Amino acid sequence: MYNFVLENPTKIIFGKNTVDQIGPETKQFGTNILLVYGQGSIKKNGIYAAVTNSLKSSKLNITELGGIRSNPLLSDVRKGIKLTRQHAIDVIVAVGGGSVIDTAKAIAAGAVVEHNVWQFFRGKKGIASALPVCTVLTIAASGSEMNGGMVITNDETHQKLGIGNKKLYPKVSILDPAVTFSVPASYTAYGAVDAIAHCLEFYFTTTLVNAHVQDRFIEGLIINIIEACNILMIEPDNYEARANMMWCATMALNGWTAAGLGRVGFPMHMIEHSLSALHDLPHGAGLSIIIPAWLRWAQKDHAEKIAQFADRVFGIDTGTIDNNAALGIKKLKSWFTSVQCPVKLSECSIKPGEIPTLAEHSLIQAKLWRLKEYSKETIIEILTIAA
Repeated sequence: MYNFVLENPTKIIFGKNTVDQIGPETKQFGTNILLVYGQGSIKKNGIYAAVTNSLKSSKLNITELGGIRSNPLLSDVRKGIKLTRQHAIDVIVAVGGGSVIDTAKAIAAGAVVEHNVWQFFRGKKGIASALPVCTVLTIAASGSEMNGGMVITNDETHQKLGIGNKKLYPKVSILDPAVTFSVPASYTAYGAVDAIAHCLEFYFTTTLVNAHVQDRFIEGLIINIIEACNILMIEPDNYEARANMMWCATMALNGWTAAGLGRVGFPMHMIEHSLSALHDLPHGAGLSIIIPAWLRWAQKDHAEKIAQFADRVFGIDTGTIDNNAALGIKKLKSWFTSVQCPVKLSECSIKPGEIPTLAEHSLIQAKLWRLKEYSKETIIEILTIAA
């Protein structure tokens, strides 16, 4: 293993009937709350009432920012920053999935500075401080509930950019698997794909040759995510499957999977960001298109590792390394299809003529993430495989 420092300050409260702890937990950090949530599903399934009752019982003052989209927008971040300043907000409470939590983090960072919050995403400014963020997770996918990352789309330039900073780790995150019973099958599957993608990014981009512990850890997470997702396609209210999915998705991107792997990249996410920014695709749907294409492109350099993945996750070990790698990619792609996720750009009405524009947008993120090996031509090659 390479040397590493692992620090994760987020307190996790996991299990049934834990949502009502959000009030007492949040009160530790302030009394004026900005409550951030999505398109309104939490008002239908009772989560909104549970959260607001808990906050009010703790005598906290609530200002609301609802309507956050699945691809969160810079304009909503700016609305949140304005509300935060108007109401002297102390703490931001995010109730939702990665999009809502990422919006809350961006507000938390932007509210304490005078400059344009987008400067953080463009790499022009660094984050030195942020308001505290607490979360109630409602969908297993992004891992944002236990990491310092955030991704926001600029709705003026259509750039979707992601950054990370240790100041953005949530203080407390409440994970009640029962809260996710009402998540539609499509978004359950998209969440599974997102979590798998986080694992695969580290698994395939590390330069560490003998990553025995991390490889087995990542493979185990992926196996559990696939098994849980398969169950949930049939039994959406299966608590154990929801619990397994939720915890695996959190662990996939909380620092543990990358520990000891050295410098790793996020090329699949880098390319996908252009799809969801320009076509408003669900993030997981974009990833299910990009992952098989990236793996086919990467097979020339990573055939042995892909073959290892095929063997340990899908039990494929009957031919040559190249053949096993190809069968592994095919099996993963087939699983995406089985849970109704797209695997080609054409399935989402994205035409080959749009590929150069998509690549140009991806290149912006590639430069910010220092993925120097990904030229526009390389990205076009990968997207062409995905067509």
